[in-house]
Amino acid sequence: MPAFRPALPVVLTLLTCGFAVKLPTNLRADDAPSAADAGGIRFFENKIRPLLVARCTSCHGAKKQESGFRADTFAGLVQGGDSGVALVPGKPDESLLIAAVGYQDESLQMPPDKPLSGAEIADLKRWVALGMPHPDAAGITPRRSQWDLDEARQFWSLQPPLAPALPTTAAPVASPIDLFVRAQQADMQLAPNPSADRATLIRRLTFDLVGLPPAPHRVRQFLADPAPDALDRVADRLLASPRYGERWGRHWLDVARYADSNGLDENIAHGNAWRYRDYVIAAMNEDKPYDQFLVEQIAGDLLPAANDAQRNAQLIATGFLSLGPKVIAEGDEVKMEMDIIDEQLSTLGRSLLGMTIGCARCHDHKFDPLLTEDYYALAGIFKSTRTMESLKRIARWWENPTPDAVTRQTQAAHQAKVDAQQAKIDQLLSVADQQLTPAQAKLDPAARAKLYSPDIQKQLAPLQKTLKEIQDAAPAVPSAMGVTEGEVTDLQVHLRGSHLSLGKRVPRRIPVVFVGSEQPAFPTAQSGRLELASWLTADDQPLVSRVMVNRVWRWHFGQGIVSTPDNFGRLGSAPTHGPLLDWLAVRFRQDGWSLKRLHRLVISSETYRQSSDDNAANSSIDPANQQLWRSHVRRLEAEAFRDSLLLVGHQLDSHMGGSLLHVGNREFLFNHLSKDTTTYDSRKRSVYLPVIRNHLYDVFQLFDYADASVLNGNRPTTTVPSQALFLMNADLVESVCASMAEEVLRDPQTTTSARIERLYWQTLGRGAEPREIDRAVQFIEQLTTLDGLRPAGEAQATAWKAFCHALLASNEFIYVQ
Repeated sequence: MPAFRPALPVVLTLLTCGFAVKLPTNLRADDAPSAADAGGIRFFENKIRPLLVARCTSCHGAKKQESGFRADTFAGLVQGGDSGVALVPGKPDESLLIAAVGYQDESLQMPPDKPLSGAEIADLKRWVALGMPHPDAAGITPRRSQWDLDEARQFWSLQPPLAPALPTTAAPVASPIDLFVRAQQADMQLAPNPSADRATLIRRLTFDLVGLPPAPHRVRQFLADPAPDALDRVADRLLASPRYGERWGRHWLDVARYADSNGLDENIAHGNAWRYRDYVIAAMNEDKPYDQFLVEQIAGDLLPAANDAQRNAQLIATGFLSLGPKVIAEGDEVKMEMDIIDEQLSTLGRSLLGMTIGCARCHDHKFDPLLTEDYYALAGIFKSTRTMESLKRIARWWENPTPDAVTRQTQAAHQAKVDAQQAKIDQLLSVADQQLTPAQAKLDPAARAKLYSPDIQKQLAPLQKTLKEIQDAAPAVPSAMGVTEGEVTDLQVHLRGSHLSLGKRVPRRIPVVFVGSEQPAFPTAQSGRLELASWLTADDQPLVSRVMVNRVWRWHFGQGIVSTPDNFGRLGSAPTHGPLLDWLAVRFRQDGWSLKRLHRLVISSETYRQSSDDNAANSSIDPANQQLWRSHVRRLEAEAFRDSLLLVGHQLDSHMGGSLLHVGNREFLFNHLSKDTTTYDSRKRSVYLPVIRNHLYDVFQLFDYADASVLNGNRPTTTVPSQALFLMNADLVESVCASMAEEVLRDPQTTTSARIERLYWQTLGRGAEPREIDRAVQFIEQLTTLDGLRPAGEAQATAWKAFCHALLASNEFIYVQ
């Protein structure tokens, strides 16, 4: 059976990828072949035109242009098609069509029915090398890119943010944020909602900052505090809590596609990924400046460090580049490495820049001004970085040793034992060597050992056995997923994204749309990650501060100013409040890239403190509430919901950090029956539970947890029947309800009404209204009386458990107003 080859239309679909037929006008005139080259034109007419007619134009001619590619005109040949440039005049090695006719890539072979002869390919290469002389070449400029970069730089997100002048409003406002929001509301004749009631505000703020319901005594304290800065002081207390890092660290872990397993083909344990998770939580709690936070994650191993703790944190931070899923059983090692680099670039682009850099792997980006050469310029930085210890099946990711002072002492003590035992052996060997002749003493150690006397060999064997036992008992050195420097390399463009078809070599650099020809100098002896990180955090970088400010806004308001937080390009959404976004981005940098100061700024605004009540007039004008005339009602995320259950049920374990995986690093998570035995019965906060790719914890899946295989800064909220069934029947809910009932019944002197009041404060953060108490008393009494088959005490406990269950299943518990 002949080898399968794709049909010509399929191949050219891969060659060409949907660009508008627009010839750019900003290219050099000398890029075009000379029409006066009579000899070259004769060569074209005698050799190339007949070849194109015979083998190409039936599918790519005047009547039919498969995949937008036309081979019967010079304009068509130099324009290329849907995948970009097919021929580069003067550069056959960079021409995708040359790679295709040469069958360099199994997935790209043209013509598909019968390959060209060696002489025909040589003629085609020669013609391209001559500059593609053609009688119709005059006035037609070869295509290099669809992008006019000067024009592209005018797009809003590519302009460096500048602080706009503050709008003016008739009524006084609490924050500059309100000035921007109120100005747009006034333009649309929208009336903002008044402030929410104080119980709602403290519950909203507590969930926003720490992901847990407020303690009843904290709510009462706040309600009794009439000071105008009372909520600001609550915010300060919450921002100082270690629970803050757990909450906001989890938001970043979504972006970092954190997981405790690899997923994909070999789902083995990321046994040390938890160190990165704990690094993120600690960074949030200490309010590490965001620019420093980013530099450490991209180039922490290249930074100076004052001590072991700082060095270890920087090494652990580079786990950001290593956490992604990998096809570690891939037989093609070059492809595996390039796929890993592609995943790193895609993550870097979407997480920090809000740009889909990965789309430029095979051709110039269709929608954003990123060139294929930009992609491989950046890819060279990560090709020069060592992410994998070994690419051989099953591949192993690189881990950086992270010893602390105790580990170093243990290592030193162990080495002292090794040295002492080796000294005993050396002393015996010295005596043994003296018994040999001068010629024998010059032999290698293995040969000399065979000549020793039986008595020496008898003494030597136990000494060597003991040495091996000591060496085998070497203390384990902590390590963390991360990267280190590799061999510095500039990559060639991979034509159509294939490492089997290589084009122009591109030096490592920043995408030209951002810096043009004024590129930062990239070192010859380092990967360039530090230079990349420095550019990302520079003051004139247009995207990084905007993207992060928008992420913070999204988690406070339920929707970002840009509703596509991972895409600030042309396919992303336009900002609803562009001037406000720019003002916040500039203020974020001016405030030292402090996330905590950004939180304080947001929560001090009247916009944040509005009620969520509907307004019919406003809804008719702005039904989606894009102008923020009310607060969005938001359902608790999976982690906040589970943690809240455990907290109100007196079961939450507040211990921080560490791993809950049941298998060791790089071990398989599934047994021979493909059963995952990971358990989730720990009562620690949800951020510490294992995240197993391909087999997420069912509570996480049920309540819209992020896909751990890709970054996601914008979790959806779905409502499905299985969520209600979980609330009715899940063991976790049953356990929490039983614990709450047991606790509330512990004091036999407490009245039923007092117990009901206590449970309302405990679960909903407010006191019960009189009618709610009356209905609850009636419910508990009826249920206790009807359950006549059980002893009175058991029936009472069952009734109270059912009442607790009703509270936990209520919308008021699950949603934040």
